[in-house]
Amino acid sequence: MSIEPLASLDRSTLRERALEAVRSAIISGQYRPGDHLGEVDLASSLGISRGTVREALRHLEQEGLVTAGNRGMLRVNTLTSTQVRELFQVRAALEGLAVRTIISSPRREAAVEALRTALEQLTDEGGDFRARIDADLAFHLELCRLAGNSMLVEAWRRLEGRMRVAILNGAAWQAPMMARSRHATIVDAVERADVDAAVQIVEEHMASAAEHFAQASQPA
Repeated sequence: MSIEPLASLDRSTLRERALEAVRSAIISGQYRPGDHLGEVDLASSLGISRGTVREALRHLEQEGLVTAGNRGMLRVNTLTSTQVRELFQVRAALEGLAVRTIISSPRREAAVEALRTALEQLTDEGGDFRARIDADLAFHLELCRLAGNSMLVEAWRRLEGRMRVAILNGAAWQAPMMARSRHATIVDAVERADVDAAVQIVEEHMASAAEHFAQASQPA
């Protein structure tokens, strides 16, 4: 595998570009969970120093996309079925807080409009694999942002790398909970200001995703 070389840029820009290039390669599925990420190969592909690659990989390790294995070798992260279930349990708590906060906010109607816009990017089935993942996560991130709690957004973003790992390893194109129709029920409950229904729908949504992706993460 190879990544398109980077142009001659200053060090800080190179580091950011290298980070984005490797992140995109992982998110797009060019590198799969468990694949080894060699500094030498990446540096050669990108046309940059090993030190710059090392910095990018260290950042991706903090994001949860990359993990250190035997002898410190870095690989695209993998999650056990237990970790996948734990991940979605935490997401349910965070996004349950988000819907509660939005419903109690005087900005609820504007939030509903924003969520309807985010819904338009989702498809019920088919479509580009990466675009579908991006649209799904963008909807849930928007839900958290609209709560107006910066710590909530930060907590959600810290999980995003592992969310993508779980989804990439879990046959997302077969995941019905990623469909627009499954997200619309969340927005409908927020629009009705029905806190109990909104929280229940979020929890059921996350439980369904947890089971789907946890089963996919189990070794064959």
